[in-house]
Amino acid sequence: MKILIATDGSEYSRRALDECCRLFGSAGNPEIRIIAVYENIYPMMGEPLALSGEFYQKFEEEARAQAERFVAEAAQAAREKLEGGEITTAVLCGVPEREIIEEAKRFQPDLIAVGSHGRGFWGRLTLGSVSDAVVHHAPCSVFVSRSKKD
Repeated sequence: MKILIATDGSEYSRRALDECCRLFGSAGNPEIRIIAVYENIYPMMGEPLALSGEFYQKFEEEARAQAERFVAEAAQAAREKLEGGEITTAVLCGVPEREIIEEAKRFQPDLIAVGSHGRGFWGRLTLGSVSDAVVHHAPCSVFVSRSKKD
């Protein structure tokens, strides 16, 4: 079984990883790909207090380093929970829901696993929802893990 797990380092994505390993880890030797996506910030035209290009470069480096930590931690947790299988990781730059869908098209998993923050209707309307977008646009089944309090 091929599984794509998207992480953002939150407790919600950790829960999705845990549940995914618990539910699907015994299905032979799963092939798991763990990804994290970070977004660049872009300078606004006509900023009143213009920031230097070094600021934006440093921000991108920090965002990438954070995403790399997220996938490394998730991969280590998966290795501890699974008794076999192959685990690969990737760090992608772009809009998270778009990059998850594009990676799914490349990797061709049987399942995508994501966590849900459980923001509700108004939160999804104002902030958007990565899990909601993945559910509606994924080329395969999607497992969305929610906390029990949600």
